[in-house]
Amino acid sequence: MTLATEVPSPVFTPVLAREATARRIPALRTERLVLRALCQRDVPVIVQLAGDRRVAENTARIPHPYSTDAAEQFVAQANRQNDSATFAITLDGAPIGACGIDVRQDGAELGYWLGVPFWGCGYATEAVRAVIDYAFSELSHELLQSGARVSNPASRRVLEKCGFQWTGVRLCRIRAINSAAPIDRFRLDRRLWASLKAWVQARQVA
Repeated sequence: MTLATEVPSPVFTPVLAREATARRIPALRTERLVLRALCQRDVPVIVQLAGDRRVAENTARIPHPYSTDAAEQFVAQANRQNDSATFAITLDGAPIGACGIDVRQDGAELGYWLGVPFWGCGYATEAVRAVIDYAFSELSHELLQSGARVSNPASRRVLEKCGFQWTGVRLCRIRAINSAAPIDRFRLDRRLWASLKAWVQARQVA
């Protein structure tokens, strides 16, 4: 759903769990979700959900049609990352999407997508908040970037709820449509993230 001002809540603090894999990606627990490392058994569900054109055309890298081979490569690549981290978003044990941090030449990029049946339920905001906390507290990133197609206001709202600030619009190539499209760009730095977390905690104490 990405290329999404409520503030981050302490309920989205990541915790280590038994679902962690050999590369030590932890499971991140939110109120309704568990975010965990991707695995081969997720491939059929990923193909089904990400294979929906409505999902693919709102991301930069998911092709359409989306093959089993592409999903297997996605899972394999996710499990080779070092400073990055990619999680399966699961609900009641079943994958409903993915969210992660991809370290690129121009910085750390947050990306996410959800299967169409799970749109509009607040799951993306829960997942993104958890990954933001993990990126700043565990991966020690100083700045996160993200984007949403200008035609996708729901994804933009997710980023805004999570404290991201709009920085402008630029063209980005979308694989699913084999063309470029305008993308709203956003950023969130460690200082703002920490301030928002402290503000939430102060409100809860008061």
